[in-house]
Amino acid sequence: MDAFIVFLQKNPFNMMLFGGAVITGAMLLWPLLMRPFRAGREVSVQEAVQLINRKDALVVDVRDTGEYEAGHVAGARHVPEKQLTERLRELEKFREKPIIVTCRSGTRSGVAVQVLRRNGFGEAVNLSGGIGAWEQAGMPLEKR
Repeated sequence: MDAFIVFLQKNPFNMMLFGGAVITGAMLLWPLLMRPFRAGREVSVQEAVQLINRKDALVVDVRDTGEYEAGHVAGARHVPEKQLTERLRELEKFREKPIIVTCRSGTRSGVAVQVLRRNGFGEAVNLSGGIGAWEQAGMPLEKR
């Protein structure tokens, strides 16, 4: 260990390289370390399709009206994120079913999943990557 420290001290470039390696390693590990602390569970597109087909999951799209009308998962219920707390009663009959929440990229839907879980919707999950991931997987979108 002492030889390594001496090696780093001999040339400032060595210290920069070592620092860069440590920072890069931390950046690679950060998502893995933070996964348990995310509010709500995330599902991939494949897992979402299985939930829809096997457990009759409800898809809730929390995007704005224009985004929703441009293309959404077939049969998705449109509840904009800003109206979610006011419209929880509409989702009451789905409390015991899986609810897949989606948005454009998965960020707004993550917040919506937190709201749903706090209000007793224990099976609410976030579609990882949102509609973008859905499209990238080659899944169909319904347009109004």
